[in-house]
Amino acid sequence: MGFQGGPRPSRPLWIQTRTPESAPDANEPQLRVGRLYLYRLSEDSGVCSLIEIQRRDTAAILDMKWCHIPVAGHALLGVADAGGSIELLRLVGSENTYRLQPFSSFALEKQCLALSLDWSTGKADRASDQPLKVISSDSRGQLHLLKVTEAGPGLQGVATWQAHHFEAWIAAFNYWQTEIVYSGGDDGLLKGWDTRTPDTSIFSSKRHSMGVCSIQSSPHREHILATGSYDEHILLWDIRNMRQPLADTAVQGGVWRLRWHPFHRHLLLAACMHGGFRIFNCQKAIEKQEACTVSASYMLPDSLVYGADWSWLNFHLLPQTQQSLLLGSSACSNLGARTADVVHNRKAVGQLLGLPSFDHLADHDGDSQARPQSGGKGWTSVHPLTENTKSSSRLHTPGTKICDSDSCLETAHLDISLLATCSFYNHVLHLWKWDNS
Repeated sequence: MGFQGGPRPSRPLWIQTRTPESAPDANEPQLRVGRLYLYRLSEDSGVCSLIEIQRRDTAAILDMKWCHIPVAGHALLGVADAGGSIELLRLVGSENTYRLQPFSSFALEKQCLALSLDWSTGKADRASDQPLKVISSDSRGQLHLLKVTEAGPGLQGVATWQAHHFEAWIAAFNYWQTEIVYSGGDDGLLKGWDTRTPDTSIFSSKRHSMGVCSIQSSPHREHILATGSYDEHILLWDIRNMRQPLADTAVQGGVWRLRWHPFHRHLLLAACMHGGFRIFNCQKAIEKQEACTVSASYMLPDSLVYGADWSWLNFHLLPQTQQSLLLGSSACSNLGARTADVVHNRKAVGQLLGLPSFDHLADHDGDSQARPQSGGKGWTSVHPLTENTKSSSRLHTPGTKICDSDSCLETAHLDISLLATCSFYNHVLHLWKWDNS
């Protein structure tokens, strides 16, 4: 594995390089290769283990996310790669297993890296007739708006525009008004755009002092936006007033990924590079404009945490007879509706800080067998969506309870969350169960 860095050592181009069989031309760009892993989490007699069910060699992967609604009856995984393409893969069941198959691909630009992507489906109650869109950013500072169709080519370009002078590390939708997107670049700027008139930004903020590399709109509160930067600060914004953030929280690590909890509206998960991962309670920050408080954190020595994400599935504890969880992974991912970001290879070490307890369910070192972890409590089985199980605009699978109503949420184990993290240098995927009771 090679490390491709920029002028600053903090630039996260965690890229595996492969030497071509013939001597490369000096003028040809470096070949960057990666791999996509698909895992199943199984539990046998209280022991959890990750079982690899597919690996797929690709261009190096910089970001990937699951779509929250089915397309043509299948779960879709969007991948941004070092070849400058956005690729869609669909999850297909066959012979008691599942595999990712190509669905559509779109080349952004020549000689650029696709650095990030986001789906327009971040809010659970998205209208079924709302167009399905993808926003992506690249290493040349551009943003690309794409639309997804079930028929025809699948991915179609809508608009491309120059957003930043250097790398555009991140692009994200306003989940409440998907004509609006946000971008963060290595120029230290946070910008907002109306995709109907993208020639001029609707705002440009210099509040972060270094490159902006993480942005996510809250799926619970219409006007709340979270951003993170190499400057080791998380800012919470009310987008109706972008002159000053609601709250500024120092985190002791560059903030490469931010994820709002799918059910707890005040909880925010952050991957903080050398600062490990942290779970923040943002209630006082939003309501009283105070700093976010740390609900829990986990330090990983000699590693950089680049990925962290929640599961979007509400788990109900079931008997030991129903125990398997499908997990999509590798370099920035989510769980079938969502679970992991940035996963390559894995191992598990660390020191827990904070009162709520973590159970370490499983970990995996990419080129070796998954190592089982004890302490599981019988998670319900999760199966990906197929044509026969399509019942709404959200992913709904047999054996899984996805809550759309307050009465359902009252019966779910909302104090228990499943989350995944992954890190560089030690090449580790961690799968955690967090008890916040």
